[in-house]
Amino acid sequence: MFRPTGFADLAGRRVGIFGYGVEGQAAARRLRGTCELIIVDDVENSDPTVLLTDHGGLAALVTCDVVLKSPGIPRRRGDILELERAGVTVTSALNLWMHDTELDRVVAITGTKGKSTTTSLIAFFLYCLDQPAQRLGNIGQPPYDPEVDTREGWLILEVSSFQVVDLDLAPRVVVVTSLGEDHIDWHGSLEQYRRDKLSLTRAEGEHRTLVADSATLRGHAGELGGDVTYVAGDPTHLASQLGLLGPHNDSNVALALAAVEALTGVEHSALRVAVRSRADEFQPLSGRLTLVGRERVNGADVRYVDDGLATSVLPTLAALEVFRTEPVALIAGGFDRGVDYGELADALCARDAFTSLITIGNAGLRLSADVHQRCPALVQHSADTMEEAVRLARGSLERGGVILLSPAAPSFGLYRNWEERSADFTHIARRLTSKTF
Repeated sequence: MFRPTGFADLAGRRVGIFGYGVEGQAAARRLRGTCELIIVDDVENSDPTVLLTDHGGLAALVTCDVVLKSPGIPRRRGDILELERAGVTVTSALNLWMHDTELDRVVAITGTKGKSTTTSLIAFFLYCLDQPAQRLGNIGQPPYDPEVDTREGWLILEVSSFQVVDLDLAPRVVVVTSLGEDHIDWHGSLEQYRRDKLSLTRAEGEHRTLVADSATLRGHAGELGGDVTYVAGDPTHLASQLGLLGPHNDSNVALALAAVEALTGVEHSALRVAVRSRADEFQPLSGRLTLVGRERVNGADVRYVDDGLATSVLPTLAALEVFRTEPVALIAGGFDRGVDYGELADALCARDAFTSLITIGNAGLRLSADVHQRCPALVQHSADTMEEAVRLARGSLERGGVILLSPAAPSFGLYRNWEERSADFTHIARRLTSKTF
């Protein structure tokens, strides 16, 4: 079976691109004019050259030498297995890019939560050392997009569990921020998700593996590869100087410090000095515990906090911990991908401070049922829109507190992505408060 080890190997070949979202379009731009392209997607596209999977697309992919699968298509889906049984090599554009790239300049960050923040921190810490770095992957553009120049500087790559399963090479440094439960519908089971998530650490190539020092990750030590180092949280609380809330960000900062030291050789102490001197230049990610509005209601202070990037249970648990002594109206739910909401329900029921839960979507229905079973007295409301959810949350906080959007679920259905959901929440909050933060 033909197995390419870089984009150059595809020259003159018949190549399929399966999935025509951001990654698929970038791959097409990279390859157009060098090979015969067959582009297939599950949904109808305005581009007449894109074939529908169920209307001739799969049959066309079977005739290809190689198919580049986009991350959104599950690795073990029936049609993918059918292609492989037919002798077609299925890989990803990101995997080919890894084979083409100087891996000594690359650090890859993955994890159930914290990977976007840690990616941003690594890039910022390198900036504080006057060393150029680009944020790529989930947090930016695909690195193989011809519009992205990756010839110089450090390459800081955020990778999802969807992406790591297709990678057979590891870069110089691999960072694992956390290991929880997510994307069960895509991976098939919690055990498979966790094994897939850690697979990058087991990929070929000499590399450092920097892992958050948690009981869960230590419990999966047998699935970790590379030169493994467990990294404890930063005891200096540098995170707070960077405007990052919560103890989980002490872990993210510590991992970023360790990664930059591994890349550059600059020790933690000197790096902290450089970062503190520019700390006010760091911009925390939108959608990650971001204050977007504040008002007085019945003489009490109400804050609107956007944690919309929390699309799984772990980050929502972390957000609740940040506000553990304050009244909270949590807006949660969205697309249901089958994760277990028991731990989140337990956390909500265990809170001493006043708590109300406003749920949206099918995931919200399941979370609501889990909470009601455990503590039926907890105040709950169901909403069909974000506008309704915010107003219900606001009405439940008679003595002030935090209206927290931390969905623990993807946004698909009502929104195209988490950014659109967060933007809607932010717009509503700012309209209600008439303030900008």
